[in-house]
Amino acid sequence: MNAFAALLDRLVYESRRNAKIRLIADHLRATPDPERGFALAALTGELSFREAKPNLIRALIQERCDPVLFEMSYSYVGDLAETTALLWPAPISSPLPRGEGPGVRGVQDEAPSSMSPEGASADREPFTRRPPPPTPPHEGEGSASRVSPTSGHNRPPPPSLSEVVETLATTSKSDLPARLAGLLDALDETGRWALLKLITGSLRIGVSARLAKTALASLGDMEPDAIEEVWHGMAPPYVDLFAWVEGRGPRPVSRDPAPFRPPMLAHPLELEDIGTLDAGAFAAEWKWDGIRVQAASFDGTTRLYSRTGEDVSGAFPDLVAALAGMEAAIDGELLVLIDGRVQSFNVLQQRLNRKAVSNALTTKYPAHLRAYDLLAEGDEDLRALSFAERRARLAAFVARRAPERLDLSPLVPFADWDALAAARADPGAHGAGADADAVEGVMVKRVDSPYVPGRPKGLWFKWKREPYTVDAVMMYAQRGHGKRSSFYSDYTFGVWRTGDAGGEELVPVGKAYFGFTDAELAQLDRFVRNNTVNRFGPVREVTHTMEAGLVLEIAFEGLQRSTRHKSGVAMRFPRVSRIRWDKPTAEADRLETLEAILSKGETGRHPTDG
Repeated sequence: MNAFAALLDRLVYESRRNAKIRLIADHLRATPDPERGFALAALTGELSFREAKPNLIRALIQERCDPVLFEMSYSYVGDLAETTALLWPAPISSPLPRGEGPGVRGVQDEAPSSMSPEGASADREPFTRRPPPPTPPHEGEGSASRVSPTSGHNRPPPPSLSEVVETLATTSKSDLPARLAGLLDALDETGRWALLKLITGSLRIGVSARLAKTALASLGDMEPDAIEEVWHGMAPPYVDLFAWVEGRGPRPVSRDPAPFRPPMLAHPLELEDIGTLDAGAFAAEWKWDGIRVQAASFDGTTRLYSRTGEDVSGAFPDLVAALAGMEAAIDGELLVLIDGRVQSFNVLQQRLNRKAVSNALTTKYPAHLRAYDLLAEGDEDLRALSFAERRARLAAFVARRAPERLDLSPLVPFADWDALAAARADPGAHGAGADADAVEGVMVKRVDSPYVPGRPKGLWFKWKREPYTVDAVMMYAQRGHGKRSSFYSDYTFGVWRTGDAGGEELVPVGKAYFGFTDAELAQLDRFVRNNTVNRFGPVREVTHTMEAGLVLEIAFEGLQRSTRHKSGVAMRFPRVSRIRWDKPTAEADRLETLEAILSKGETGRHPTDG
């Protein structure tokens, strides 16, 4: 467990992608089975524990420290696992003072003996874990050699990762508090933090499942897509998978009758690319504003996968039932259709991120699959065929099935790039009809392209419509999580409108937490600290008047009317496009600007059409 904790600790402070891959690969190479298999499962999000919940962590730490101190510290640090790991008392039987055990980097020595409200809100760096000291590359980064056990003198020996997983997975709800407390007592500060990250199910260390699989593939000089092909249907600790990757065993055979197939992805189409591409070699189709999914139904098993391979069937039983028995694998877009019209993404969100749904929800928001590609039919794998051949097979396949929950995404005819640009700018006049509001651009695909996992160059392109932009005023800021827990990185912003009393007032229209560089984040954080006028727990209100404040240029993909917001509108995918240090707050946009954008969207026209 200590070795796994050291790996997570290193990954948190490492920003370079290749360095992260090397750290993970070194750990997998140096760690024996089954420990490395559970580490891989944790990194890929394959571990979940039904009884171990964040509320259990809160209860345990509040039994061991002043609840007020905990709430103040949690507000200050911004991360439950981090806060609990810092506050957890050392076992009484341990002869080692806090902060002096192996692997503990003396953080507690920096903490004040008592934290007053004034101390909690002072503008200093929070006392979080120090970054680990740098280690030379290829010398056991993340391996077991980096951390020694914290044992002896009646202190319980640190558990292994497999022991932690077994304990969390098999212990009853009534016995789990005591067992979890025992595990925390046996670990050092970093080990506690890693254990609690496992329980909360959110590592937040900048490692995607794809990156972890890339690291695994590097053990045997394989492509990550080779791992993806066999991944689904396997379970931790992946002993046979490691044996195959390292050349010690045969390729694992998935017994899943409806497996996930790694998706083919597109590159953004830049204007400078167009002059180098032959329009006659490509076909185009609408890029729908839904969720990319893959539906697979074979031998009585039907599944719906997200683009990352997560099984989301439980959230869409109506669609799964409609596709049952089709004996095919289809790549398409998950949408909600009501009265034959594609609904906005805000409507689709009512169905997302649910493990189960009610009959009322499936009736009100019926799920639909708009098909892009046919990957397999019966026993035949079609991915090696050209896009033109697969498209013809897909059209024939869809025509044979009842169209209630499955239809074909239409192609966009164009003679040259200028014609496609015109269709992209005005989908309603070029075949999208009443569904034009749900189009976010076009996909451009070489007609001779096979279906290749990953993002191959020159085959598929996405050409999104230009985003909307408005200038808004920062109103509130909140600390981030993980690496950003020391920074105010989540910003609520508003635009001007005329209030009931006739004066000008700001109304919130959205919240953004990305789109800026690390250097810009430091500047924004400094602005928040220096311009705070009020505090609400972890949230700070900043100066926002007609005379003073900060204007942010916000880019977003669309608008939706909302009864939950005072402004009456909600943004889709807002992000900070620019920081307008130069612009007076009085010159920020008004709510009427967003109303005009919304009105044009409702009539099927994009606001940049002119």
